[in-house]
Parts: sequence; C-alpha cells; structure tokens
Amino acid sequence: MNKSRVALLGMPNTGKSTLFNRLSGARARVGNWPGITVELESAPALIGARMIELVDLPGMHNLHGFSEDEQVARHFLEQQAVHALIVVLNASQLDRQLGLVLQLQRLRLPLMVALNMADEATQRQVFVDRTALEQRLQAPVCLISAKYGQGMASLLQALEKILQQNPEPQTAEQDALQEDDQIEHESAEILQQVLRVPETAPVTYSDHADHWLLHPWLGLPAFFLILLGLFQIVYGVGSPLQNLLAEALEMLKTQWLEPSLVSLPTMLSSFLLDGLYDGIGTVATFYPIILVFYLVMSAVEDSGYLSRAAFLMDTVMSRMGLDGRAFVMQILGFGCNVPAIIGTRVLRNPGQRRLAMLVIPFSLCSARLQVFLFFTTAVFSPSAAPWALFSLYLLSFVIAFASAWIWRGKAGEQEPLVMEMPPYRRPTLRYLLLRALREAAQFLRSAGGFIVIGVALVWLLTHMPFDATPASAETWAGQLATLTSPLFEPLGISALLSIALLFGFVAKEIVIGALAVIYGAGPEELSGLLAQQMGWQEAYSFMLFTLLYTPCLATIAAIRHEARSLGFAALTTTWSLLVAWTLAFSFYQLATL
Repeated sequence: MNKSRVALLGMPNTGKSTLFNRLSGARARVGNWPGITVELESAPALIGARMIELVDLPGMHNLHGFSEDEQVARHFLEQQAVHALIVVLNASQLDRQLGLVLQLQRLRLPLMVALNMADEATQRQVFVDRTALEQRLQAPVCLISAKYGQGMASLLQALEKILQQNPEPQTAEQDALQEDDQIEHESAEILQQVLRVPETAPVTYSDHADHWLLHPWLGLPAFFLILLGLFQIVYGVGSPLQNLLAEALEMLKTQWLEPSLVSLPTMLSSFLLDGLYDGIGTVATFYPIILVFYLVMSAVEDSGYLSRAAFLMDTVMSRMGLDGRAFVMQILGFGCNVPAIIGTRVLRNPGQRRLAMLVIPFSLCSARLQVFLFFTTAVFSPSAAPWALFSLYLLSFVIAFASAWIWRGKAGEQEPLVMEMPPYRRPTLRYLLLRALREAAQFLRSAGGFIVIGVALVWLLTHMPFDATPASAETWAGQLATLTSPLFEPLGISALLSIALLFGFVAKEIVIGALAVIYGAGPEELSGLLAQQMGWQEAYSFMLFTLLYTPCLATIAAIRHEARSLGFAALTTTWSLLVAWTLAFSFYQLATL
C-alpha cells in the first residue's frame, strides 16, 4: 500500500461529508473496491508530511444494521485494511451516537472521535467533558466544527500521531463484528459520567422556523413557494451569465476559428464548426446556469430543509405505498437520476424499492434542466419562463405520485418513517462553492463523452449522403424522421425535433447539442430559430415529452442493476414512454383547440 488509508464514518447528518470535503479539498473520486458491490468516494489528503487516502463510507446508525448502506460500510471494514478510523459524531446528540463508537472499538482498529458541530452543542447548552471521554474510550477525541474549520488543527495533529503509531494497515477483528454484548449498559454508564444536558431544552430558531415550515396546512405551500423562489434565482443570476458566455463563444468562432479553418475541405470545416463546435458550445453555455442551480440546491440541502420536506411529504407518500425517504430520493433525482436510484437502498422492503425506482425517472434531472432552460428562454417571455419551469417541476411530482398510486399494490407492507431531524444551519459560502463546482464539473465530465459522440453522429445523419441538402428529407436523419413522424406529429413535435429526441434516449445532455447541429446554428442563432418556428404550445409539448419519456441509458442500467431484473428495467422504460406520449398528446390537442 503506497498511502496510509483512513476511513471516515459516522451516522447520517453528522457533517461527515463536510469534514471529508474540508480534509480533501473536494478532490473526491469514485471507484470500485474489492468485495464491495457499490462505488465509494475517496480522495487524497495531506496530513502533516504524509499523503493519505481518505475513504468516505456511507452513513450508518449501527455496525450490525441491515440496511444496504450499513452493510456496505461493514463489508468494507471486514475486507479492507486501514491505518485508522475517524468516527464523526454530532456533539449535541452524543447520547444517541456513542454506541456506534463502542461497537467500532471492538474491531481493534486504531480510531479517533471527531465531535462535530461543537458550536451548535454550545448554543444548545450541551457540554461534553472531552478529557473524561478520552480517558474512558482510550482514544483521541476532538471537538470540531467542520463547517467553520474550528478544531481542525487538533484533529489533524491527533490523526498524524495515530498514523505514526500505526505504520502498518490493520484488518478488523472478525469476531468483534458478531458481538453486541453490554454495549447499551456501557454506553449509559459512560454518558452518566461525561455528559450534561439541560433539564428543559432551550427554544431555538429552528423551533420557531419549524412552527411555520412544518405547519399541517402551511408547510406544503411554503415548500412549493421556496421551490419557485429558487427558480427565480437560477434564472435571474444564471441567464445573464449564459448570454455572456454564448456571445464569447460566437465571437471566438467568427473571429478566430472560421478564418483558421478556411483552407480545409468544406465538409471537414462544416463538421468541425457546425457540428462539434456549435453542438458542444451550445451545451457549454449552460454551465453558468447549472452552476447556479447546484449552488442554490446545495444551500437548501445544507440548511437542513430537505429532511423537513421528507417529513412533510410522508403522509402523502404513505398513501402511495412509499414514505418520506422515497420523496428525498425524488429530490435527489433533481441532480441525477442514477444516484437517486442507488439511494433507494435505504428502503428495506424490495417492493417499495422497486416502486421508488419506477417513479424516480420522472424527476427533472439536471440533464433535462438544460433543455428546459434553453426552450423557456428562447420561446417564453422573461416573466413567464420561471413559471413554465416551475410547472414542469410540479408536473414531475404529480406524475411520479400518480404512477406510485397506480402501482402501489406491488409495494408490499410499508415501514414507518424514522429519521433524524437536524437543526437549521446557515450554509457557508466556501462549502457551497466547492460543492457547486464539484457537482457541475462532475456533470460535465459524465456528459462530455456522450455529447461529443452524440453531436458527431447527428452531424453525420444530417449530412449523409453528402450530395443531399443538410438536414433535408433526403438525408438519413430526414428518412428516420419520416418514419417516426406519425408518432410525433400529433404531439406538435416536428421532424427535426424528433431526431434530437431519439438521441436523447442515450443521454438527455445530447438534445440541445443535437439541435444546434441539426439547424446548423450556434447558441444565439438557435434560440432565434426555435422562437420563429414554434409557438408556446409546441415548445411546452416538447418539454413535457422530454420530461417524461424514457430515462437515459445510465439510469436504465442502474435500475437493472439495483432491481436485479432486466424485465423490471424494461417495464420502467415502457411505462415512462407511454405516460410521456399520452400526456404530451393530450396537452397539445387541448392547447390547440
């Protein structure tokens, strides 16, 4: 082993991911581990003069738990040698989390305890005798605030000392993974010695906020108003940045690229400029908006509000055979459907997992978002665009809920929702920027290959055979559009738009790039062409179909893997396609009466 390996683990909502980003600088990578059936995040981190490999394990409540997240963490500890463990606990919830440390100690692995959110514990008048806890655990204990960087120096110093004392990696004591004796009694005894809490919990600003945001009647309207406000911010900040980037790319094309490529053969020049450059450039203009979107969503997630959203929706979801955790996965699908599908492992009932996987693809993911941002900006007025986007988000919820209700009989017996409600927290700008940059960069990395291949194929289809007029009925793309026109014409979707949808089956990121190639236009010209050739009815029908029709190939692969059934993946794909065509047809026919 070239580097020292340190595993980071703890319960959900303890700030483990924040500490991981703080230590690694958000340089995470995802990879497979021997004996582990899922991918785990790891990143290099400099501890003193030593470079370590920091591995972020899934959140776990119990070393001997039965959820898939807990099993993944336990299997990693069983099969992978490590130099040290960092156990992250919430300092204000030590009475509920200390048992995990005692379980981990029985593995006979070097460990230290990071009591995170020490600032919140002080505000709640919860005080931990760190020295006494260190003596009882015989392990380093550090009071920190990963968000603000408090106590990081002592944590790094303690970790460096552990690594010096343990130069060789160690594996877990196998027998200890089967022992649960006396943990509850020992935990209570220690807590009695080291923990002091007030007899009456002080009223915090989180309590005041929850009075309104979790109100039985006002909570849900407030949730959707918050969503609408987020879209207004995304448009208000992201659209001007998008326009500036589009102008810069167009200037680069006309003043530098076109003169540089004038000596090349016409078809090659067209492929490079009208194909690759316009296609990729049009997609690239959405980076500012995607960055703003992730910045805003990270703020909402880090604030603690998403847990409230799950609580609010639990009653609604229970009528559909699911619970509030499935709603959290639906929200997670706004970023990407694939991790949301993987996240259904928190649902232990196989029937509920499959039902959640059936409805998650209706979430408006970031790939679809760029399509909608482009069309709403091109066709709708600045005042109407946020409302159009907001309606698509509402429809994604409605269709997902309706599908769950229709298929609820297959979900089986429902489990009660038990979850930790974290206090509201003020996100830090540094963390939000790191998170947004990381997510946006990950989006571009994962989409980049699809985009390049997609726009190249679209250019070939719209220019072959070479003696035909580009994008005409004589090209391969035109012939393909003629075959599919009976399906798309009743939806108000033109032949050229239908070609982009066919490529969108591979990845929705390709759609806008494909349109740029099909129309032979850059970012600025494409908006004008679409605005001239289609009304709001056609544009909205196209967006509605894009929202609901078949998931991308990566999502289908994730469903097939998680459900362990090719038939269920085929059912999910067929169902979404049927729903998309039916609703887009109904909307367009009614809107054009």
